[in-house]
Amino acid sequence: MPMLVVLVINIFVTIQCFNAPHVTSGATPDAIKQGESMSFSETLVSANGVFELGFFTPGQSNKNIYLGIWYKMTTIGNRNRTVVWVANREYPIRGTYSSSCVFSIDRAGNLVVSDGRGMTYVFTSQSGSANTSATLLDSGNLVLRDINSSRELWQSFDYPSDHFLPGMKLGFNSRTGKNWSLTSWSGAADPTPGDFSTLLDSSLEFFVMKGSQKYWTSGRWNGNIFSEVPEMRQNYIFNFSYISDENGTYFTYSLYNKSIFSRLAMDVSGQIQQLSWLETSNEWVLFWAQPRDQCDVYARCGAFSTCTDPLASGCQCLQGFEPSSVADWRRDEWSRGCVRRTPLQCEKKDGFLLVKQLTFPTGSDVLEGRDAQGCNLACFNNCSCNAYAYTDDRKCLIWKGDLLGAKELYGGNDLFLKLATSDLQNINGGRKRRSLIISLPVILIMLILSFIAFLLWRRRVRQRGKEEMGQDLLSYDFNASTHALNTDSSKANNSLSGGRWDVELPLFNLESISISTNDFDDSNKLGQGGFGPVYKGKLLNGQEVAIKRLSRGSGQGMEELKNEVTLIAKLQHRNLVRLLGCCIEGEEKILIYEYMPNKSLDFFLFDRTNRTVLDWAKRVRIVEGIAQGLLYLHEHSRLRIIHRDLKASNVLLDNQMNAKISDFGMARIFGGNESQANTNRIVGTYGYMPPEYVMEGLFSIKSDVFSFGILLLEILSGKKNADFRLSDSLNLSDHAWKLWKSERALELIDPALGDSFYISKALRCINVGLLCVQEQAVDRPTMADVLIMLSNDATPLPFPKQPAFCPRSYSEDSSRSNPTNLSVNNVTISLVEGR
Repeated sequence: MPMLVVLVINIFVTIQCFNAPHVTSGATPDAIKQGESMSFSETLVSANGVFELGFFTPGQSNKNIYLGIWYKMTTIGNRNRTVVWVANREYPIRGTYSSSCVFSIDRAGNLVVSDGRGMTYVFTSQSGSANTSATLLDSGNLVLRDINSSRELWQSFDYPSDHFLPGMKLGFNSRTGKNWSLTSWSGAADPTPGDFSTLLDSSLEFFVMKGSQKYWTSGRWNGNIFSEVPEMRQNYIFNFSYISDENGTYFTYSLYNKSIFSRLAMDVSGQIQQLSWLETSNEWVLFWAQPRDQCDVYARCGAFSTCTDPLASGCQCLQGFEPSSVADWRRDEWSRGCVRRTPLQCEKKDGFLLVKQLTFPTGSDVLEGRDAQGCNLACFNNCSCNAYAYTDDRKCLIWKGDLLGAKELYGGNDLFLKLATSDLQNINGGRKRRSLIISLPVILIMLILSFIAFLLWRRRVRQRGKEEMGQDLLSYDFNASTHALNTDSSKANNSLSGGRWDVELPLFNLESISISTNDFDDSNKLGQGGFGPVYKGKLLNGQEVAIKRLSRGSGQGMEELKNEVTLIAKLQHRNLVRLLGCCIEGEEKILIYEYMPNKSLDFFLFDRTNRTVLDWAKRVRIVEGIAQGLLYLHEHSRLRIIHRDLKASNVLLDNQMNAKISDFGMARIFGGNESQANTNRIVGTYGYMPPEYVMEGLFSIKSDVFSFGILLLEILSGKKNADFRLSDSLNLSDHAWKLWKSERALELIDPALGDSFYISKALRCINVGLLCVQEQAVDRPTMADVLIMLSNDATPLPFPKQPAFCPRSYSEDSSRSNPTNLSVNNVTISLVEGR
């Protein structure tokens, strides 16, 4: 354990644990005084019951005993214990001495842990015979004070373990030489100091260190956030402060809302994670984590190179550079980076090569008051400048040292790389030669491949009538196959693995699917959507499944089916419908899902009789379930996924009326730091699409937030968004906005709920719904914001701005045309009606 505390080992032969005095009856439950002790089975609890201090044994295999602090309010029995500080990380007590180990304050006023052998671990450094007491605060800080003067002598916040709690510091004290640093655990059940720690650099950026090597950087502090942690912009929750003065330099933070529980932890893998407690589901929700992938690891590829593969961390040299050690690169060891082929000749005025779609390297300098030409000249005339960039927000960045940390990113930045004139000429001339050299072999290879593909196609056509296409659905056991596919993918016969599909998903034959649905009989029909009917199928073991048969005239072809299979097959979340298999045979394209006995949300929500089943508690649980599913897609799945078609008919309900998001045919993947994309093909359902998507084809996670807002208002009101087309309001959000402005928002609530709803909760939900459907995407909250707003009634909510697709008065914007005209630039809107 790094010396976060002064740890002294003394052997007191004459002092045994069983002779130590116990906590007296007059002692407060959050404090211990000199002369008192706390045994293995006793604990201290902070005044409001937030934190608890006591002895614990991590995991099941680790028999060692530690003194630690954990969240009491998240602990259910001995489960879900979240330990945030450990006193004796390097000096655990053997499990055989658990009955006699004691936490107490010795005669010198120090905090000590003793075991049954007479071994005493002193983890404070007071001298003399001070009259002291230790108190556990609701912040998680254990404070040792002089009772006579109330002077603070020691606090656990000065000696962090692997957690950075609100109110703690990370950095250093210039006067005392004190360092505040996090150190990871060695393992999930081993609190001893691990390989990773934090370091605050003099350049105003944090590093995660792996041993003595830099592993990840936060980027520089720009006055509000660290450049490589954009998630810190969620400042409605966190109040970040970066302090640097003559006393020292450190980073700290607090919570605007003290009722929210949030923690920053260093995982055993070296990943920094920010988590918040969600009371509705009794779990820690991950807000952000860094580094996200191997390309985020600091200087993984060395100098003057780029990371090209986030999963395998493949690297390549920038043009004009070559590996510093060819032997190392052949062993996939890239840390030594690349060197120039030709040294710069400053007096001969070298040139620049435009490198597109990169994340910026670390360590740039910002030059104020420069335009694009001025930025170019600043680097051109500086012999030590290796690259420059002029950003969209008109900032001039230059790099004087090694270029570290760049990675390829679709939609990334433009970087102007300084190269010797000879290298620029070779690169430009080489491009022309390569295009000519490559084109001829490519044409020949394409002809050969086309001929081979034709032969294979003919062979497959001949064998199609002889071979059975896929497995037998009737005899398939999905419960057993799930474990088999997860543990041994080689056993997945007839699956869609390999090639361009790259998923492990069972492929079934059409004949067995037809038998399971009684030849697609209407009595087994569950519903009819825009892409085709859905049937209930029954297997021989009694298990029921839902079978979506894509109609030939639906407009959904192989691309949409492949998209849905690829996306949803590997997603695992309780609020996402599970895809079980598919069938592609002849003209038939079929998807098999887990069966939802309560059909879809619109079956209940928009039916006068069925809507009474959805009481207030069920509606709130459905809303939170949808929000949880979207948060997983946007933030916590391996790749960021935008659903693009969220609506009531695409939310299915299981036998306990839990919401599950379905239909990923229109979904899209965002990678890396990508935050927005553009499409010329506008798909979705009218009324659920945000204005930036309808007008410009732009979509992002805020597109799903808009759809969620419409859906939330529908769940609250029991009315479809389109029900207002013939009224004085354009749509449901317009109607809700008018009621909100006139302070009659509760009139929006479905009359079928009667008086069963909570007024404050209902108003909060309406407020959140209106925040989600604001016209500008930047004004809408993220799904992480939405979950906190919905689950924590103490979270302050901003007043919403006017929703999209609402009429504006002439005084508001006289230059705007009729907002009901949604056809611009001849972009086709494909309307997908309820399924």
